[in-house]
Amino acid sequence: MLNGYYRMGHEPAGFRLWWRRLTGSDETLDNNHLMRLAGRFSRRVRAYAKAHQIPVIDCGAGDRKRNVAEEHLKTTQVKQGLFLVLVGRAQARVWDVGRNYHIEAKKPMPYVNHYSFHILDPDWGHITIKLSGHPPFPAQVMVNGHEYVAYQGAKAGIHFTKEGNCFTHISDAAGLAKIADTYAHEGTSRGFDVGIAAALAMVAVDRLSNPVPAGMPGQQ
Repeated sequence: MLNGYYRMGHEPAGFRLWWRRLTGSDETLDNNHLMRLAGRFSRRVRAYAKAHQIPVIDCGAGDRKRNVAEEHLKTTQVKQGLFLVLVGRAQARVWDVGRNYHIEAKKPMPYVNHYSFHILDPDWGHITIKLSGHPPFPAQVMVNGHEYVAYQGAKAGIHFTKEGNCFTHISDAAGLAKIADTYAHEGTSRGFDVGIAAALAMVAVDRLSNPVPAGMPGQQ
């Protein structure tokens, strides 16, 4: 699991600068506009999913989201890309804007909607990007090393059977071990690149109507 965040956006002064670049001034820097931004994010995610026939499921506190995703994975027609979005509540940093645009983190840390984007990747298999729906939009990228080894082993022509995360019968144990060793040395950085690329793909939806200002994260 990799944590992702825009460092400046997690500090009051940095977030103020981010907002100025986004809107042009501090005039709309208040709690109402932050809530509107969160609402717009939610609507756009759901509109994108509807347009591409991607299921969006709102999960309860006791739901095991990984199990829900695995069940959908069994029947999805998607071979590569986003196949499911799960929505659930979790704690995250949320800014509170007071008088004279004073910014501080809400305490205690509130529970807000998080969006888990379940993606089929040709190298990694099933990966998940969990993104808070409220600014400053912290994220987590979750990958499974066993799935990476399985996908790369299949590409290399290695035959095996797999139960959960356990490899049982393997036609080329040395070859599969070499792939696993490659993951151990390179997996973290490659997984980070996969997560960033997928996140930028979602940001592109927002760019259609709101181009990223110069110097903002995600600018190409």
